[in-house]
Amino acid sequence: MKTAYSINRRTGELTPGWVLGGIRGAEHGYNAEGDILNVTADGRDITGLWTEFQQTLAIYNERRTTLVGILTFPIQQLVEDVPVIGETNFELASEFGVPVGVRPRVQYNSLAYDFHDYDVASRFTWKFIRDASAQQVEAVHQQILNADNRLLFRKVMEAIFDNRDRSTLVNRTAYTVVPLYNADGVVPPPYKNTTFAGSHSHYLVSGAANIDSDDVMALYNLVAEHGYGIEQGTTFVLLCNQAEVDKIRTWRAGVVNANGVTANYDFIPSASQPTIILPNAEGLLGSQPPSIWNGLPVVGSYADILIVHEDYIPAGYPLLLGSGGNGNLQNPVGLREHANPAYRGLRLLPGNNQAYPLIDSYYARAFGTGVRQRGGAAVLMVGTGSYVIPPQYIKGGALG
Repeated sequence: MKTAYSINRRTGELTPGWVLGGIRGAEHGYNAEGDILNVTADGRDITGLWTEFQQTLAIYNERRTTLVGILTFPIQQLVEDVPVIGETNFELASEFGVPVGVRPRVQYNSLAYDFHDYDVASRFTWKFIRDASAQQVEAVHQQILNADNRLLFRKVMEAIFDNRDRSTLVNRTAYTVVPLYNADGVVPPPYKNTTFAGSHSHYLVSGAANIDSDDVMALYNLVAEHGYGIEQGTTFVLLCNQAEVDKIRTWRAGVVNANGVTANYDFIPSASQPTIILPNAEGLLGSQPPSIWNGLPVVGSYADILIVHEDYIPAGYPLLLGSGGNGNLQNPVGLREHANPAYRGLRLLPGNNQAYPLIDSYYARAFGTGVRQRGGAAVLMVGTGSYVIPPQYIKGGALG
């Protein structure tokens, strides 16, 4: 008689079953150690595959998706106090006086980040391992990597496109996780001669059926007026769907578009874009934008804004951000992972069968998001009425 183990689907516990004369007595179970094959059908050692999967995870965790990288800054705190330093002034010097001392008026904005654990399991029966090739086993691994990629990306997009405040518990204390500036009464700090009100919002509505150059410049000004710019090492990037790219390609300085708006600049295609013939052309003043920026393909530029075609951005919702590059402090979203390095990234853990971890293994990720630089990006909804959250990036929706 051989012993098998069945799994309780509710608790995850293993309980002994029985097999008599080779006939399974439990409907679902794990075979005993002696029954598990050590190789796949094409001769690959399953212990070696486990080691390979761990190595690919190490590489994968270093190569975060490019879009996530330019939108986020890694943090380890659940709540972060971000300082906003006020301004001071000189006074008229006196022959006998002593200058006033400077004591910076520092205001701290406490920004919170949610934090959740996510996991999924891969399970292989001994019959599957017996007949499967290494490629079939690896296909499950790759499918899980893709699912993790979508999860991480979706949560970063939710933090930006969903304009509602949300709450999270930190040590049993409720904190608010904020989006970009959303007219929630918070007054942004002044910058140079620009002051703001509590009704300030970075969620715009175009008021027309198509995007025009004034819309893009409105997004640009919203971010620039908070101190982002080339001098601070910030690149202005407009991420947009093909629907918006097709409109932006037609913009020429002095030409009126379908909305009755006259563009102030030419759209300049990058070097990687298809060539065009311009009648009576006198040449290009200045330089073409780069074909690639931080791993993203650039279709061109308008003013000093790089235009990046990315269909993960919903049609009708172009997003302009001031980015310092991959994982830069100035990026708008905080990507929170655990303070313990052992719990960061996507982890591959052995399941209940420790002797054969590949047979039953768990993939786990723990992270949270929240907007860290509320003025570092701006979203436009092309249309009329009030801002409507794109359905695919509503917080609390399906994990994709």
